[in-house]
Amino acid sequence: MQIASKTFNVLESWLRCIMIKREITPCLVALFEQYPFVTVTGPRQSGKTTLCCAAFPQLDYVNLEAPDQREFAELDPRGFLARLGEGAILDEIQRVPDLLSYLQVLADEAGRNSLFVLTGSEQFQLSDAISQSLAGRTALLRLLPFSLAERRQTGASDGIDDILYSGFYPRIHDRKLEPRQALGDYFETYVERDVRRIGEIRNLANFRRFVRLCAGRVGQLANLSSLGADAGVSHTTASHWLAILEASHVVFRLPPFHANIRKRLVKTPKLYFHDVGLASHLIGIEHAGQIGTHPLRGSLFENAVVLEVLKHRFNRGRRSNLSFFRDSGGLECDLLYETGSGMGAIEAKSGATVASDWFDSLNRVAKELPDITTRAVVYGGAERQSRRDGDVVPLTGLSGMLGRMEDRKET
Repeated sequence: MQIASKTFNVLESWLRCIMIKREITPCLVALFEQYPFVTVTGPRQSGKTTLCCAAFPQLDYVNLEAPDQREFAELDPRGFLARLGEGAILDEIQRVPDLLSYLQVLADEAGRNSLFVLTGSEQFQLSDAISQSLAGRTALLRLLPFSLAERRQTGASDGIDDILYSGFYPRIHDRKLEPRQALGDYFETYVERDVRRIGEIRNLANFRRFVRLCAGRVGQLANLSSLGADAGVSHTTASHWLAILEASHVVFRLPPFHANIRKRLVKTPKLYFHDVGLASHLIGIEHAGQIGTHPLRGSLFENAVVLEVLKHRFNRGRRSNLSFFRDSGGLECDLLYETGSGMGAIEAKSGATVASDWFDSLNRVAKELPDITTRAVVYGGAERQSRRDGDVVPLTGLSGMLGRMEDRKET
């Protein structure tokens, strides 16, 4: 089963995207040399298959979503693995979790690294199976949709409204799809299929309303009682549904910062979507022209900022160390970013004109948290500015600012 035996769609996608090198690639290749397995998780359609096939063209490829391949792996796991020879890319490994035990035995017998690359889209099943079978034998990476720099390689616009409307899913930009149609299809074909599989959701209409309510609350505290009441379900059901959305890599919760300071800090996380375009679609935005005057433009921009920072971490093989600050008096900072010997405080402002009071909250938070060494405002304009209180950075320059921040802390 050589690379020529891959499905036509996978090969076609790989050929189209070969020039768009994902930022995570060097980390993926390096870790494959250090472990028997590398496991790449992330949202559906974030480009996991294309990434792995482009990084390891010498490996066989098997998609365990295919019924015949899945049945073979389930009924005859030893025979299935024997046909793969020296290793392979196993796509959607969570579909056959029992196979991981056989992979463990195979790795222990082989006694070497660089055997299998595994991908998966559902955190619950995959995390449990890996912790039981491959602990210590696999490196873990998370691939989110395109970063801004990767998105730009496709020729997509850097305009803020277009970014917030069309989002970052590779397929939309690779194939020049209409975002409204593509994101609607994505939600119905992937998200709803996954939640049916792992969540046993009986009232799909209520669940759809719940997801749309989540999209309308990006950047806000994840108040489960309020979400449940508005969706017509209990607090317990709302908690379960939100966990399912997290397991399917649709949403994530940003934890609040905790410190031994006198101020009383909030304990509820904030809610964000892994793709801001999907959030825009779910709140009813049908074209980029609606973004400019939409009441949630600022919240969507904040979502894009937080996601870009999260991608910066994940694409370098790091875990999330992000949090936000908010006390009971309303003092807040959108994002705290920890580095080796200090902390960056980041505020998101969607406006294109710098206001004199943009650093007020950051300065007050910095007085409460002496570990803050860098203050920055990410805004909707195009020019980088250095102010007395910190830097003003366009969204497209955010990743570069993070790199400079990390370099300063390491020197």
